[in-house]
Amino acid sequence: MEDKKIIASRRSTLKAVAALTGTALLSPLSFAADKAYRFPKGFLWGAATAGHQVEGDNVHSDAWLLENVKPSIFVEPSGAGVDHYRLFDQDIAMLASLGLNSFRFSIEWARVEPEEGMFSVAAIEHYRDVLASCHKHKVKAVVSFNHFITPYWFAGRGGWEAEGAAQLFARYCTKVATELGDKMDLATTFNEPNLAQLLFGIPGPLSGLTGIPPEKAMLKAAGERAGTGKFSSWIFGDFAKIQTGMLEGHRLGYQAIKAACPKLPVGVSLAIADDQAVGDATMRDRKRAIAYEPWFKAVSEHGDFIGVQTYTRSLISSEGELPPPAGARLTSNHMEFWPEALGATIRYTAQHVKVPIYVTENGISADDDKQREEYIQRALKSTADCLRDGIDVRGYLHWSLLDNFEWIFGYKPRFGLIAVDRSTMRRTIKPSARLLGGIARKNSI
Repeated sequence: MEDKKIIASRRSTLKAVAALTGTALLSPLSFAADKAYRFPKGFLWGAATAGHQVEGDNVHSDAWLLENVKPSIFVEPSGAGVDHYRLFDQDIAMLASLGLNSFRFSIEWARVEPEEGMFSVAAIEHYRDVLASCHKHKVKAVVSFNHFITPYWFAGRGGWEAEGAAQLFARYCTKVATELGDKMDLATTFNEPNLAQLLFGIPGPLSGLTGIPPEKAMLKAAGERAGTGKFSSWIFGDFAKIQTGMLEGHRLGYQAIKAACPKLPVGVSLAIADDQAVGDATMRDRKRAIAYEPWFKAVSEHGDFIGVQTYTRSLISSEGELPPPAGARLTSNHMEFWPEALGATIRYTAQHVKVPIYVTENGISADDDKQREEYIQRALKSTADCLRDGIDVRGYLHWSLLDNFEWIFGYKPRFGLIAVDRSTMRRTIKPSARLLGGIARKNSI
């Protein structure tokens, strides 16, 4: 083992470099000499899912339509998902057996309001059962009122770009909060409403994907299928108009949920990368102004907490976002393996929003589970360092509980703590799940 004084000296040097460059610590060496760190009492340890990605057969949703029209940019449809709609109690029991104390899931608007103005009693009762399962297994319920997906009728009228979109969302929030809010422990209006700005807001490897002919053809086909001739959905539409509609949706949705359940903490979860400037920081700052700052302001005005969702870092030059460096270690879905991004984004968020922080998503796609184990340990150590410095972090929810449907990429990415054989729907707990569960039971790392 290296001498502790040498390691402490390296840690001091790394912190100085980080302070000068505005980046995260560049090496896990900073933690090598640390003793075990105990997390605060009541800290949430959990895993996350999203309805459309796991439940299956979300047939009244905009995504279902986009997956099944011809042509589609989705490599495969979601189909039966991983049968979580039927197996939710088994999955929550499995989560609890690992030692995790919280479960994040979404209530699917398309199930609750499959036709405009018509609310499904069966869907509401299903989610009542999911919440009851959480309480039965002594698991905190962290609920997303919207995780990307909207009813197809909503997308067909223009989605978040259309007049009155925020009011329709608030009506849905009122219904769900009135029926189910007293069974929830935390709630978010939206999951990653800034994702389009994060991915496409400045020039980068993905920016050329917006407005491509296959996407336009898919939206045209969806509009024809919906019988409206127009279709705006998720990240498929005018980003600026969508963000304007969702910002208003958050404000009205927050007010609607709080009116029904004044004591329920309500926030929003944001996609945040560890943005590191390479040379001139102008483009990095532009990205931050587009992707994060409007939502930081929204949470400051209408929010009881903020969810941080981080996977990797983003290197940004004066020309735009750069691909991972040559020779960089990559995950199975070609993101750079950079666990310390989480500590950096927690710190960045804490500088701008003075409310409690929950890590509502963090993880990697990995075919080798040992890579996930290493990622979890290093990401949590960076979180512990934030807590040591007095930042109010109250929970860590890993993405994801189950291997699931990853949008346009289909089922190939493997983010889950639990593997799923989709031919049998059999679940298999991975070693990384037991690692995280062991940390949660001890409440320390």
